[in-house]
Amino acid sequence: MTWEFVDKILTLHLDGVWTTALAAILLMLGYGLRHKVRFFEVFCIPAPVIGGVLMSLIALVLHHQGGGAIKFNTALQSPMMIAFFTTVGIGGSFALLKKGGKALIVYLIFCWCLAVFQNGFGAGLAKLLGIHPALGIMAGAASLEGGHGAAAAFGPMAEELGVAGAKVVAIAAATYGLIAGGLLGGPLAKWLIDRHHVSIEASQEALYIQKTEKEKFDQFFSSFDFLKMLTLVLVIMVLGSFLSGKIKEWYNFSLPGYVGAMFVAVVFRNFNDHFSWVKIHDKAIELISDVSLGLFLTMAMMSLRIWELYDLAIPLIVILALQTIALLLIGAFLLFPLLGKDYDAAVMCAGFIGHGLGATPNAVANMGAVSERYQMMSHKAFLIVPLCGAVLIDLVGLPNIVWFINFLTK
Repeated sequence: MTWEFVDKILTLHLDGVWTTALAAILLMLGYGLRHKVRFFEVFCIPAPVIGGVLMSLIALVLHHQGGGAIKFNTALQSPMMIAFFTTVGIGGSFALLKKGGKALIVYLIFCWCLAVFQNGFGAGLAKLLGIHPALGIMAGAASLEGGHGAAAAFGPMAEELGVAGAKVVAIAAATYGLIAGGLLGGPLAKWLIDRHHVSIEASQEALYIQKTEKEKFDQFFSSFDFLKMLTLVLVIMVLGSFLSGKIKEWYNFSLPGYVGAMFVAVVFRNFNDHFSWVKIHDKAIELISDVSLGLFLTMAMMSLRIWELYDLAIPLIVILALQTIALLLIGAFLLFPLLGKDYDAAVMCAGFIGHGLGATPNAVANMGAVSERYQMMSHKAFLIVPLCGAVLIDLVGLPNIVWFINFLTK
């Protein structure tokens, strides 16, 4: 840690170790505040967002007062980000599709189409409002279906391609999405049930009720099991970065290292499901995912330059408001009929709004609230929605975002 005067402003420089330690402290603070403040708990605000935004607000105050500034060394942010998306890819087993049946296929394809719609709609609105179309992507699937993880990943990518303010717009949109997704999912389900006089009966198909052998598997793992999974993640990270570099070299197409790693992970996982090369310990992978996401997202949030949002505030509000209205209409008049206009469909629509605007925890919270309200558990919804919203949606969602950003910044 060092400090110096830059343009007569006292600037504190934190090296990589100091920055990572501060991120870890802020992450712990975020968890503490989430348990203490009901608002954070109700709307499923992630702990990294709470702790990281607190630090960025302190930086905002220092910026306005003009008496000081903080510079972070976020060298570990990129490896943590790549590790997180690698774990997402490892979870992308196509064998999981068999667990959800026809309804899962319908729901998943619908979510993939929504990702394309959100980006096209957002880019079109941004152009009409006189801002860079790529900022519409930051207020589209990159932040809404993608959540804070994708927002923090794609914002810097867009900025590197010349889109000023992309990172802070993406994070702001993702934060809005978490709140809106938590507020609107339950009311939509209730409106659908009342309007269509839906019978409060959930599917009793064994496909959705019986636990699979995978779910019954003992989830405890040893330190050696964890080391094996960590080694697997690191090797895939290297191969993914190599693949991304070659695509850039051969085709002049910017494919971030984390996207390449995710697809290498998907390919490996599905070959491994067939040939059983490595025993996948899901809990160990989940631990790596939680730690890497927590630190990477906290670093992204704490280094936000919130003042860059000022000139973009009104266009961003307009885009997000119209995105929200569009998603509610799509859920009510397209997805609900496609899923059968029954109780399970209404619960799934509540989840759809949750992760279509916010994140999978929002979806689960929405569905839980609806199930509690009507005293009827929809096993079908609780199997399909998290599986699609947390894992399978990214197989199309992330490449779609990458393509849009590259196309709009040429």
